[in-house]
Amino acid sequence: MSTIVEKIQHIHQQIDEACRAAGRPAGSVALLAVSKTFGVDAIAEAIAAGQQAFGENYIQEGVEKIGYFADQPAYRDKGLIWHCIGPVQSNKTRLVAERFDWVHTIDRLKIAQRLSEQRPEHRGPLQVCLQVNVDGGTTKSGVAPADVEALVREVAQLPRLCLRGVMSIPDAAPDFGAQLALHQRAKAVFDDIARLGLPQLTQWDTLSLGMTADLQAAVQAGSTLVRVGSGIFGNRNYATAG
Repeated sequence: MSTIVEKIQHIHQQIDEACRAAGRPAGSVALLAVSKTFGVDAIAEAIAAGQQAFGENYIQEGVEKIGYFADQPAYRDKGLIWHCIGPVQSNKTRLVAERFDWVHTIDRLKIAQRLSEQRPEHRGPLQVCLQVNVDGGTTKSGVAPADVEALVREVAQLPRLCLRGVMSIPDAAPDFGAQLALHQRAKAVFDDIARLGLPQLTQWDTLSLGMTADLQAAVQAGSTLVRVGSGIFGNRNYATAG
């Protein structure tokens, strides 16, 4: 059985191969290890492999992990970066604003406003992405592509937030071509906003696309950050999730 270290090495090889296939430079796609439902021991193994960025879907679970590693002297100089990649309800914005470094799932101005108001000044700006619903599912989170520009213009004005780009989680697609087409819709949204040239968007550089099953298509479409969980940590036990 492969270790977490070996799996991370394999994922990096996949990313490098996908970049070559897409004609993109090495190092242009970062890896976010999605550690939801996995314990601190598994995360510690990933840290030992050089992984620094971790994504958590469940806010309380993520806060507990952030606190654990912050309290361990051996990990304080590891440069760990914590991304909230799950839905954020109004009653959880303070936890997110105070403890996380990134939020990928903003799709309402109200949530962005609360995060801005509750972000401690000493932490520096919270890095944020807008979640875009590229395939139009009515039960899915995310702002519709046609409404992204309006939300960008509002969120970009908020203090203590730094708007970095867009994130999307399309429904599973049957093959590479279908995966690519969905990811290209998100890339088109990203490019449309970049062309606006808004002065507030000083770091519009993040396209959070792709997971274990569609990594290659996401890189081909232009992803700058792939979110990989099972490919690193294995299958999840959601019975223990909170």
